[in-house]
Amino acid sequence: MTTAKTTEVLREFRFPDPPERKPEDMTSFDHLTRNGNVHHLVHYLGNLVTTLVAGERYVSLRITQDLTGVKYPDLLIAFNVDPATYYRRNAYVISEQGKPPDFVLEIASRSTGREDTGEKRVVYATMGIPEYWRFDETGEFHGVRLAGDRLVNGVYEPILIDQLSEDTYQGYSEVLELNIRWHDGQLEWYDPKTGRHIPTFDDERASRIEAEARVHELEEELRRLRGS
Repeated sequence: MTTAKTTEVLREFRFPDPPERKPEDMTSFDHLTRNGNVHHLVHYLGNLVTTLVAGERYVSLRITQDLTGVKYPDLLIAFNVDPATYYRRNAYVISEQGKPPDFVLEIASRSTGREDTGEKRVVYATMGIPEYWRFDETGEFHGVRLAGDRLVNGVYEPILIDQLSEDTYQGYSEVLELNIRWHDGQLEWYDPKTGRHIPTFDDERASRIEAEARVHELEEELRRLRGS
């Protein structure tokens, strides 16, 4: 029997932080944070009010204090949700958001490689997550360098991965409308419409420098016209 007190406790419940990673398992930081990948996706995908790009917090079917079977993907992307609720709860609760995340990705590490290709694949399918991707810098822990699954009638089916060259593998994400690429051990995101990588820090810096140079040119032109 659920009491009013129990209901209140669960309503205010905040999921704990996931276990800290060991130094040898910090590959997600290398491929998602240090190189700016999450930042690039946040700005490319648009509406920050209803689009969530996050990771390393729990995703759960419901509010629960029993964390058995609850996972914390390296990268989670969800459209038309409430990011504020995610951060308040310290977790993505599917029953609370009204839908599963649209996309999850795991970065291979020594301690999680087997779970990424086994148990997590089953759990994420049960949660109804439309796409589940895996990236492995060397191919040592997942057995392949890049892999993706798309949910079809409740079952994951492999997404076609093309080998573009000796050091480049690529697959298409329907939910993100992006090509996900393994290139020389790096995780990259390409716009299939332009064939270009989504804007990066370097692109933003170049655009700013170009804009500043253009402003300087206009100021010089204005001074010249005033002096003539």
